[in-house]
Amino acid sequence: MARKFFVGGNWKCNGTSEEVKKIVSTLNDGQVASADVVDVVVSPPFVFLPLVKSSLRPDFQVAAQNCWVKKGGAYTGEISAEMLLNLDIPWVILGHSERRLLLGESNEFVGDKVAYALSKGLKVIACVGETLEQRESGATVEVVAAQTKAIAERISDWTNVVLAYEPVWAIGTGKVATPAQAQEVHYELRKWLQINVSVEVAESTRIIYGGSVNGANCKELAAQPDVDGFLVGGASLKVCILIVLLKVPL
Repeated sequence: MARKFFVGGNWKCNGTSEEVKKIVSTLNDGQVASADVVDVVVSPPFVFLPLVKSSLRPDFQVAAQNCWVKKGGAYTGEISAEMLLNLDIPWVILGHSERRLLLGESNEFVGDKVAYALSKGLKVIACVGETLEQRESGATVEVVAAQTKAIAERISDWTNVVLAYEPVWAIGTGKVATPAQAQEVHYELRKWLQINVSVEVAESTRIIYGGSVNGANCKELAAQPDVDGFLVGGASLKVCILIVLLKVPL
């Protein structure tokens, strides 16, 4: 089954309104693959979502970097799925390692968030990945399987889920998994879905890679059979990098 390539840019906690306007302008002027061939999703900080949504070219999509686990209410500082839908934001990133590690989000909590966001009509980029200690102890597959299992136990429809494998040891470090390492984990994730969910879900679910992706390494990574795209972090603020990624032969 052919899977549509996916390129996401996670801007994290960066930018000013003027910087964001410059990034959007460059993206709007870029010559990239057709929306029929690749999904392009950029994820600015919450405060810039309306600006980006209103000014970004319509064949590109916008994602929030997080949302709350239930309907809005007395949850100071949180943003609900309903609020994102009200702004016509179609995507949300959930389970990023920085939230798991810095804010203590458990596998179960992330699974609940994914289920709630999907139930409200959002599309979800669900992140999984292991720390360096976990990789060196040989627990990579066990860790990402447990993270995926917590999601699978709570949802029945995977149509609007993209899995993002982001080895924690490669995020913002300049280190990157080799194409063989990335392919190995993506293959194991797809096999886990086949055994524990269904063959159809395993074949159709896009599994993208994140972790120090750049213009120099993206082509070889994209050539791997189970790598369906990228979630780019800091490098996506350098729009030329994102445009290079979009031009990767598919």
